Amino acid sequence: MNNKVTIKDMDFKAKKVIARVDYNVPLDDGRITDDARIKASLDTVKYILDNGADKLILMSHLGRPKGKVVDGLRLTPAAKRLSELLGEDVEKLDDCIGDEVKKRVASTNKRVILLENLRFHLQEKAGDEEFARELASLADIYVNDAFGTAHRAHASTTVIAKFLPSCIGFLIEKEIRYLAEALNPKKPYVVILGGAKVSDKIGVVRNLLTKADKIIIGGAMAYTFLKSKGESIGSSRLESDKVDLAADILKDAESRSVKILLPIDHLVVDALDNPAGKKVVESIPQGFMGVDIGPETIDLYKKELEGAKTILWNGPLGIFENDNYARGTKELALFLAELKDVVVIVGGGDSAAAAKKFGVVDKLTHVSTGGGASLEFLEGKELPGIAAIPDKRR
Repeated sequence: MNNKVTIKDMDFKAKKVIARVDYNVPLDDGRITDDARIKASLDTVKYILDNGADKLILMSHLGRPKGKVVDGLRLTPAAKRLSELLGEDVEKLDDCIGDEVKKRVASTNKRVILLENLRFHLQEKAGDEEFARELASLADIYVNDAFGTAHRAHASTTVIAKFLPSCIGFLIEKEIRYLAEALNPKKPYVVILGGAKVSDKIGVVRNLLTKADKIIIGGAMAYTFLKSKGESIGSSRLESDKVDLAADILKDAESRSVKILLPIDHLVVDALDNPAGKKVVESIPQGFMGVDIGPETIDLYKKELEGAKTILWNGPLGIFENDNYARGTKELALFLAELKDVVVIVGGGDSAAAAKKFGVVDKLTHVSTGGGASLEFLEGKELPGIAAIPDKRR
């Protein structure tokens, strides 16, 4: 995947360029609460403009409108924020295909145009060829810089590449470079896996068992592993149909001499809305559920991370969104931020949100912008949005 045609291989002079970006940003009453994805596109946007493009047409999805126009999911706030970041007006259109869109693209004197939410049309997710052809008709060159949707074979991420000379932008290039390090790491290599479900991480665990020296497990998925060892987990979250699978993974790890670490103590509550009743236990009693790793586990995990040359972190270690249950995730995040001469890669999704919450994004080697995309990459899968871009000629 790291031999794709990039924007540096393209001549943009006097060309119309259409670029797939990921402006699927969180909104609260029409206000963007986190503009990280817009900022992540700026290097590519500025490079295309600085290298003589006539016009840059940006396209993105936002939320899940399911093929209908939803006013609350229009990309107008993204256009406004991009205008502020670029220091120039961005032309925001009310649709992404059709005669009116073509007229506006042709007539505007603005250099940057943002099309309306692609997913207002069912054809986008369906990978419809005619829809992709309509998008392609607006431009001379296609750039994919939306890593967060690179694992989706949609019209704007894969099919459009059939109709235009195509390349990847700086963000996807960066994602490939750093996530590839997690699959070909400097040793010792330690993986931290958290989150809610073992089922979400099966492919990742299987692939990383062939590469990691240690795998540290936290979050709700840890309880399924502990249950497979016959330990009491009280009323903690459990994937009962994955207990045998968890046991198999532990056996596989042992046969490969990969050390898997599970929590040795737990922060528990009798109800999520009763943080006053939280306590630390080594074995979770009936009527209580685990909500975070305990202090002894935090110390153990820090010790096991010492000496690593590469660390991959994917998934929080507790319910970090709630400050009452965030200590494990926060302490590990702060610990990772202080490590020297270590490549620390965060695999997007909730772990990226945790890194942002605890103020360590800029202190880590790379924080991925793609949750599902980064997971599939780490499983070793080919991502359709990247596969659609041609390889460089040798």
